[in-house]
Amino acid sequence: MKNITQSAYRQGHSTEMAVTKIYNDMLLAADSGQLTAVCLLDLTAAFGTVDHDLLLLRLEWQFGLRGVALQWFRSYLSCSSFRVLYSNQTSFAVYIVCSVPQGSVLCPRFFIFYTADLADEVEQHQVNMHAYANDTQLYLHCRLDDTTAAVT
Repeated sequence: MKNITQSAYRQGHSTEMAVTKIYNDMLLAADSGQLTAVCLLDLTAAFGTVDHDLLLLRLEWQFGLRGVALQWFRSYLSCSSFRVLYSNQTSFAVYIVCSVPQGSVLCPRFFIFYTADLADEVEQHQVNMHAYANDTQLYLHCRLDDTTAAVT
């Protein structure tokens, strides 16, 4: 892998460490006469966007989860629903097909598994990546005369 780092959900890693790592990489590039092109990605309501079917496919095909373990995750994700109670009246049940249970120890891991293909794409294009939860910074260094190619 080129330079892919996930700071969130790791003991001793903070947003400050993420910023410091990227800033240091930029300074090292500048010292060698290079510029840095940066693309900032921020997925709003990140844990709420996780599609259960897609996550289960990734767990199976990309991470090799099979059998009882995969069935357990399928059961864990597929049994969520909610109802609204207002003035002693209860709504119909709404089944949740996207999102992972926040506050669960599995939630951050599910999100990392769900977005793992981004790291594969980044590596394929030889771009540096640093992620912190739902914020991802993509960056690469280039010479001044290569900026158009870097941005593309």
